Amino acid sequence: MAKCKKSHKRFDSINVIPFIDIMLVLLVMVLTTATFIKQGVIPVNLPEAKATDKKDVKKEVTVYVNAAGEMFFEKEKVDLATLESKLSAVSKEQTVVLRSDKESKFQDFVSVMDILKRLGHEQLYIVTKK
Repeated sequence: MAKCKKSHKRFDSINVIPFIDIMLVLLVMVLTTATFIKQGVIPVNLPEAKATDKKDVKKEVTVYVNAAGEMFFEKEKVDLATLESKLSAVSKEQTVVLRSDKESKFQDFVSVMDILKRLGHEQLYIVTKK
């Protein structure tokens, strides 16, 4: 009668690949959820406080460039020199929103960007349409 030999395999190392796969899936889920919360996609009811330290909310300033190359500062038609003087009066922390028509000349866009850069405005949004 033949004897059955059982071979015992000794575990010198642990396979960590399944563990890494699970951790990556969890990381993706956490990052996705955090992104939705930040963008306001997930509705959250914020608690109310009676004593609040209300700070001044700085409203944004809008600069428009239309297809004809006309520039507007808060719906007031301006030229480049007037635009620069009006933007120099605006605080550097205040947000500047640039709405440029897609049919406008690229030079008009560059001129406005040049003024903003020269004046040191870094809070800038360029509005586009999806």
